[in-house]
Amino acid sequence: MGILLVEDDKALGMLLKKGLEKEGHQVEWLQDGEAALHHAMEENPELVVLDLSLPKMDGAQLLEEVHRRLPHTSVLVLTGRTQVEERVRCLDLGADDYLLKPFSFHELTARCRAVMRRKKHVPDQLLKYGVLEVNRMLRQVHVADVEVELTSKEYALLEYLLLHKGKAVSRAQLLKGVWRTTSHTGTNVVDVYINYLRRKLTVQDVSDGAALIETVRGEGYRLRNMPFLGGLPEKSGSQSVAAGSTTRMLRHA
Repeated sequence: MGILLVEDDKALGMLLKKGLEKEGHQVEWLQDGEAALHHAMEENPELVVLDLSLPKMDGAQLLEEVHRRLPHTSVLVLTGRTQVEERVRCLDLGADDYLLKPFSFHELTARCRAVMRRKKHVPDQLLKYGVLEVNRMLRQVHVADVEVELTSKEYALLEYLLLHKGKAVSRAQLLKGVWRTTSHTGTNVVDVYINYLRRKLTVQDVSDGAALIETVRGEGYRLRNMPFLGGLPEKSGSQSVAAGSTTRMLRHA
């Protein structure tokens, strides 16, 4: 929780960090977009304050990723770019507010308080499709009442498919949307992770992962709205279910 400050200017970053901490906030200050995205995914900050001009990952791309993956995290953009089109673009990408440089520190803190107040009233966001349920706030995945443990890349892949539920997405789209690259073109990285997901989403008597994620010849993959196949699995051996609970953790080697 707390505030993630993403500013590559050392003097300004240090000044903002100290000022926000004096206001009572817990602040993590990072200077490049890639490190900031990794930290955000690990720590789930309440607010991200970011400059658009960042090394390694452009601030607009970071904004888009934070908005897509952490919908309950507020984002306040700081920039010296004065064009109206740029401000509109940032708001469309998911920014909650926008502050032009140079700015008053008092105005910055007031805007921080305002955007954090607004997000506190947003309920948990759930993606549901057939037997699948994804809690994007907690990054939890359930097949019926069975909790399935996914790696970060598997989770991102499933979330992308859910956001395009019922529609076929190509390998190129998945490479760009999940891996944020096209450099894997010609490899089978997408197919490998699709197979990982199919295995993990296969729960005895509840779901068939191969049927949930359908291969569409010449187009790619899509999720199918699959109903329950039957009851939850019986408690047995290594597949135990805690008393009073139907949640079971599934892992692959």
